[in-house]
Amino acid sequence: MAVATAVPRSGEAVRPMTAGEKKVILASSLGTVFEWYDFYLYGSLAAIIGAQFFSAYPEATRNIFALLAFAAGFLVRPFGALVFGRLGDMVGRKYTFLVTILIMGISTFAVGLLPSYTTLNAYGIGWVAPVTLLVLRMLQGLALGGEYGGAAVYVAEHAPAGRRGFYTAFIQTTATLGLLLSLIIILSTQGYVNSAYPGTTVTNPDGTTTTLTAFQVWGWRIPFLVSVALLAISVWIRLQMQESPAFKKMKEEGTHSKAPLSEAFGQWKNAKWALLALLGLTAGQAVVWYTGQFYALFFLQSILKVDQFTANVMIAWSLILGTAGFLIFGSLSDRIGRKPIILGGCLIAALTYFPLFNMLTANANPALHAAQASVPVVVKTNPDDCSFQFNPVGTAKFTKECDVAKALLARSAVAYRTDPQPKGTPTVVSINGKDFAVADPAFAKAVPAALTEAGYPPASGNPTVIKAANPIDIFTGQKLAVIGILTILVVYVTMVYGPIAAALVELFPTRIRYTSMSLPYHIGNGWFGGLLPATSFAMVAQTGDIYYGLWYPIVIALFTFVVGLIFIPETKDRDILA
Repeated sequence: MAVATAVPRSGEAVRPMTAGEKKVILASSLGTVFEWYDFYLYGSLAAIIGAQFFSAYPEATRNIFALLAFAAGFLVRPFGALVFGRLGDMVGRKYTFLVTILIMGISTFAVGLLPSYTTLNAYGIGWVAPVTLLVLRMLQGLALGGEYGGAAVYVAEHAPAGRRGFYTAFIQTTATLGLLLSLIIILSTQGYVNSAYPGTTVTNPDGTTTTLTAFQVWGWRIPFLVSVALLAISVWIRLQMQESPAFKKMKEEGTHSKAPLSEAFGQWKNAKWALLALLGLTAGQAVVWYTGQFYALFFLQSILKVDQFTANVMIAWSLILGTAGFLIFGSLSDRIGRKPIILGGCLIAALTYFPLFNMLTANANPALHAAQASVPVVVKTNPDDCSFQFNPVGTAKFTKECDVAKALLARSAVAYRTDPQPKGTPTVVSINGKDFAVADPAFAKAVPAALTEAGYPPASGNPTVIKAANPIDIFTGQKLAVIGILTILVVYVTMVYGPIAAALVELFPTRIRYTSMSLPYHIGNGWFGGLLPATSFAMVAQTGDIYYGLWYPIVIALFTFVVGLIFIPETKDRDILA
């Protein structure tokens, strides 16, 4: 399949996709479906997975270990980008990302088969379960590090000139579709399994008993196991694919790189573009992406106290309504350029996050919104005793009086201010002028009760908080307003994410393209984006302002806007065979 390099003339009709091009897009995109399907599965089921594989520890500790295993997948992604990017530039795009999807798919499927700690401990090898889980997570992370770059490069190098933005946007679309698919499978499996099968009563290490649903005991494995269908289809299609024409041409001419890592990052003329791609494109894209989908979900559940089912339903509908934006903005970038859309999305998001999230609070939890505006809460403490509660994997302990007070208020989504006190002064929380000392043994119960009395909604039984009875229970003014706000956030995601694959592919020469684009993408999304929820929540706890965490994506998005505007060239008309 040849690749055209001439840009279509103004007004020239764009031909439809050929059957071969459709197959290329499908084969490449299924890996991205895996990426986000697995990501959301593990993130959503972390507490259940912790109970299965770290049951030798107390609940808080097992959740920490589950999150550590989750974080391991993030941390190794850039290393996967280096390993598989190098292979992709040396041996070819097709075979490299065939390997990555096999590793990723088999690892995801294996999580569903992995025996629990309790099962293996009966044979004296309980430790094998958590260790194997960690290994599988790291394999997934390594594979994911090579998957995206291969898919983006493969599609772009098959796309006709003037259509790379539109063609590669399908990869971006299926990322969200993978997220949506996982959400649907989790909700449908949970509903069916729990209604069709009885729960199980288990005895805890301290002698107490807990009743677990069928989904918690074994049903959680089903979403992991059904991923084998995606794997089989994807491998079958990819085995029929040909190598990308750009790589074949380069291979025939003998111009492919013999040492892509040193050429991409050891020579400043190339390394500077990887750095600029990170700071001027992917860092801002990542924080807008994570804010619009994952932080919005976190904000609904952890701060606005919307139940998990309802929050997932609201996010699912926003994804359904907004997903077409990937194709729209990808196609638009073929006409007006990548920079205006990606950087424009960063700028618009940064300028509107505060009012949008304020509107989200007012509509999703009106009682909380009213209480924050009317109930004065003050933390009287010595600021030197307050930690910045950054805790991305849940391992840190914050035990100072100031930390205990702020953590309790942050979990309750209370708006408060800090009144500095002299060193040695005990920390006190004042609610409507009434003081509660943190050192008082009754503090943890007295403060929530006082907040409820003052006007804050209770943790349960809040009649004003949004609630959906089923996935189509959305036709009220409150629910439609929330979905509308979330859809706007998803549209921002489509602006920055739709054209990003084409922009990255076009930024680097063919001989080191796979290696060069994969690293800034995975550092941007894995580290800048992956740290967003933990960083933002720490900022909320530090300041007492539930919106203060938005400064994290706003500052990074604005920084990317400035760097990209000054240093990133427009690339839509580049000949990517060069």
